[in-house]
Amino acid sequence: MTKAPRGERLIITFLGRRNVGKSSLINAIAGQEIAIVSEEPGTTTDPVAKAYELIPIGPVTFYDTGGLDDLGDLGRMRIKATQKVRLRTDIAIVVVGEEGVMPKDYDIIDELKKMEIPYLIVFNKSDVATPEIPKEEMARSVRVSTKTLLGIEAVKEKIIECVPDSFRREPLIIGDLIDRGDTVVLVVPLDYSAPKGRLILPQVQVIREILDHHAIAITVKDDALNETLAMLHQPPALVITDSQVVEKVGKIVPENIPFTTFSTAFARYKGDLKVLVEGANAVDHMENGDKILIAEACSHHVQSDDIGRVKIPRWLKKYTGKDLHFDVYSGHDFPENLEEYTLIIHCGSCMITGMEFKRRLYTAHRMKIPITNYGIIISKVHGILNRVIRPFEFK
Repeated sequence: MTKAPRGERLIITFLGRRNVGKSSLINAIAGQEIAIVSEEPGTTTDPVAKAYELIPIGPVTFYDTGGLDDLGDLGRMRIKATQKVRLRTDIAIVVVGEEGVMPKDYDIIDELKKMEIPYLIVFNKSDVATPEIPKEEMARSVRVSTKTLLGIEAVKEKIIECVPDSFRREPLIIGDLIDRGDTVVLVVPLDYSAPKGRLILPQVQVIREILDHHAIAITVKDDALNETLAMLHQPPALVITDSQVVEKVGKIVPENIPFTTFSTAFARYKGDLKVLVEGANAVDHMENGDKILIAEACSHHVQSDDIGRVKIPRWLKKYTGKDLHFDVYSGHDFPENLEEYTLIIHCGSCMITGMEFKRRLYTAHRMKIPITNYGIIISKVHGILNRVIRPFEFK
């Protein structure tokens, strides 16, 4: 469970007013003390993530959050932190107390509906009170008592019913492009920016998927690609490269061999390939002074030739010939001034869930801001975008 990639776990967030029993409910579902519980309102301040194995779903992350009716300046900051967590939520559990559904609870529910986040309403403290359940919410409501454990199994069953289809079916990165016995060549440059002693997560995931489909994975550095292709008795079914060497590899791989990048495959796997390609094509209309947001989903050690902060801005300025301005923003949420940007260039999103990445795409689309990712924009500026999307029969 603890080794499951963070970006592959279902995120279940517990929301509600102070002192309604969110932390107690998490402990009751988990069957162990994984969240701090107190009778004092406001015990949970900042959102707290807890890894858990929820059978039969698998590895999930529970988020215990502060009360959305918190008070004062500090309270408003806590509410803002909870709202940020909601942006990356796959399933929301709205916990209400003995008073039943209050106006603040309806505010939460309305926001979840707008964001199209599946939700469940849990009426806690049913050992002391049984307030009326609104008729329109009857199907998604459960009465529980975290003291007597009444209804806890029913909550688990309801959570399973809320699981999005994207988690129920096994998504494929490149598995639908290959058959049993096929050879797939993976080009992985090991420069100074590569993690020492290991491969990055997307590369590992692709290798595993190739093996799961009973195909053959050959992993080489870019300087060994010519020799590798020459020694194969028949052409590989697919060549996948790291985007940073896409121009070099594209010149080596014959046109008759399907060829793409890890980032292109993950753009389809976690996001919307069509939207991201359209976003990349927006660079053809850049003007002097345009602001571009480089969005990193997680923090990392910045290298002197960092892909997002150095290389992509350099390539874009050369491609467009324009005086462009770049801002870098790291974390699980977009900056509040998103409307200032002409284009958003997102990282590969390996550390966030597909649901969270799709919500980012939705946010950009709603604000009519083109969005793309690192790999797609790199292929665009190197004039090879149409070729790397060809294996996916993209129209």
